Amino acid sequence: MNRATPLLENGCSFHGIPVMHILYLLLILIAPFAGVDLLLLLSLIVFLGLRFSGKFLSCSRDAVSLSFSLTLMLLVSAVSKDLPYTYPFYIVLAAFAVAAVGNHSSFFSERGFTADLETRKSRMKRKSFSLLWSSIFLALRITAAFLAASWIVYWQELPVSYNFIFFIAVIGAVTGSLFESIPSKIDRNIPVPLGAGMTMWIFEEFRYWVPPEKMLVALAFSLFLGALAYRAKIADVSALLSAALLGVLIIVFSGLPWFLLLLTFFILGGGFTRYKYAYKESIGIAQAKDGIRSYENVFSNSTAALVLAVAYGIFPEQSLPIIYAYMGTVATATGDTLASEIGTTAKGRPRMITTLKLSEPGADGAVSSLGELAAIFGSAVIGVLGYVLGISDDLLLSVLITTAGGFFGTNIDSLLGATLQKRDLLSNSGVNFVATFAGAGISAGIYLLVSGL
Repeated sequence: MNRATPLLENGCSFHGIPVMHILYLLLILIAPFAGVDLLLLLSLIVFLGLRFSGKFLSCSRDAVSLSFSLTLMLLVSAVSKDLPYTYPFYIVLAAFAVAAVGNHSSFFSERGFTADLETRKSRMKRKSFSLLWSSIFLALRITAAFLAASWIVYWQELPVSYNFIFFIAVIGAVTGSLFESIPSKIDRNIPVPLGAGMTMWIFEEFRYWVPPEKMLVALAFSLFLGALAYRAKIADVSALLSAALLGVLIIVFSGLPWFLLLLTFFILGGGFTRYKYAYKESIGIAQAKDGIRSYENVFSNSTAALVLAVAYGIFPEQSLPIIYAYMGTVATATGDTLASEIGTTAKGRPRMITTLKLSEPGADGAVSSLGELAAIFGSAVIGVLGYVLGISDDLLLSVLITTAGGFFGTNIDSLLGATLQKRDLLSNSGVNFVATFAGAGISAGIYLLVSGL
């Protein structure tokens, strides 16, 4: 399929003229002079016109969805302008620009797996090409978001730094692309602008930014590592973009060593997933999709780490408990993954954590001596690396607190698996999400207890 075709797919045409792209540009150009209320009225008219103009215009579902998203964001901005937390007008236009650049979901989606060697070679070439053009398209989205927001800020003389605008433009563009990579029945022009806009709004409230050159280096480094994971078949496209978003935020808020520590978890997790994979597959407990991680795996295990990394940058006065909480949450994710991937290969049958009765390998809440040792080992590795990378300046505290947090966090994961997950009250991702926050809390609590003695 011609790569140029998607440029016109999310618009309408009138005798071959791309009407929607002209409307997109006009809306952005008049935005600073029209204001929120008038632009809301105009966008509502455009939405209704597109929705009911089938006789005159050839409109795709994408164009209708995008105009709906813009109307919704403008409505939130108009309603919130007198509230303490206003949804800024310039962020609405930046989020709209992220989605309005074009419909390139093929750049952020997987190819189907093929059976023969020749086709597989061809598929790998197409993936390489897709990664290249995805990076170029991501740069276009960043540029579009930056220019749209800057246009509003300049003409309305808002007290907002252009460096800050670039900061949130990068975050919005990566977030929008991530939402585009996630399979969904909802038209992508709804989650892409809304997801990008909400994420930019959250970070707009922090008013935290770094110089553009640092932001670009962080983005390039994160994308490069994500691409390596993708090539190594550890991650899919959604995980690649999730890791890129995490990498950018963690690096700019807390530093490269913090991201490298989290990266250690992904490397160990991906590596040990392949450990005796054929055996685990034969008994039906192997990781799905050949162990390839998706955005769910990334965020369920890393949301706590992201929150703590951002908190470290915003609340430097609380740096020490945040440091140990961060190492504790990474240790929990690492310990749990190693306990699952190594413990299930033990020769003897595991025991259910709630009753200590014999259970089947891989059952939710089942634990084994080998799995517990693997959890301790993985947690200790994170503690040692936390010291080596300079995150902690006390080796003994780093190892002891991190290992304790990771070990107890891993067993909380097993306890939740044996109770809430078995009753379908939590999914596996939900269990990981809760357990990583628990591991962070345990490590922070131990540090505060020890430091207060």
